[in-house]
Amino acid sequence: MYVVVGLGNPGSEYDGTRHNVGFGVIDALADRLAARFRTFRLHRSASGRRYGAEIVLVKPQTYMNNSGEAVRPLLSELELGTDRLLVVCDDLHLPLGTLRLRKKGSDGGHNGLSSLIRELGTDAFARLRCGISGPTAPAPGEATADYVLSDFDRAEIDIVDGMTARAAESVLTIVRTGIDGAMNIINTQ
Repeated sequence: MYVVVGLGNPGSEYDGTRHNVGFGVIDALADRLAARFRTFRLHRSASGRRYGAEIVLVKPQTYMNNSGEAVRPLLSELELGTDRLLVVCDDLHLPLGTLRLRKKGSDGGHNGLSSLIRELGTDAFARLRCGISGPTAPAPGEATADYVLSDFDRAEIDIVDGMTARAAESVLTIVRTGIDGAMNIINTQ
C-alpha cells in the first residue's frame, strides 16, 4: 500500500492556484485509477489499485500550513510508516513544469512540508516536487504568499497541464519500480 498525499488548500477559491498543484496531481491520479473521493473530518481520500498495490490518494482538508495534522493520524490508522508515504507538492524554487523526486529532505521553506516534518517527527519521506516558478515569481527574499496563492497565467496553463500529467504518471512509476528506480527516470527528464 502507498499513501500519496497532495498538498493544497481546500475550497473552490484555491482551485487552480500555484499552491494547489498537489491537489491537481491527486485529481489526475484519481481519474486514472477511476477512484472516487470520500470526505472525512481531516481529509478527502480515494483509493485504487495499480501494479498489484493499493494506492490511497489523500487531499488534507486542514489547509496547507497544517497538512501534517491530517496525515499523521491517517498513517497511524493504516499502520503505515513514512516509507510508504509520497507527498506531492508545489515548489517555488523549481522552474515551472519541472519535477524532482527526493527520498527525504528539508522543508525548503514550504509550510506544508514543514507541518508534515513536525507532525511525523522525521523528514524521511518521499516527495515529488512540482515547479511553479514562472516569469512573475518573486525574487529571493521577497514575500511569496500572494504569488503561491495566485492562479497560473493563461500562457502557463499548457505547461501546468503537462506537468500534472507527468507527475501523475511519475507516481505510478514509483509504485511500479520503487523510489530508487523512479528517481533515475523522473529526475533526468
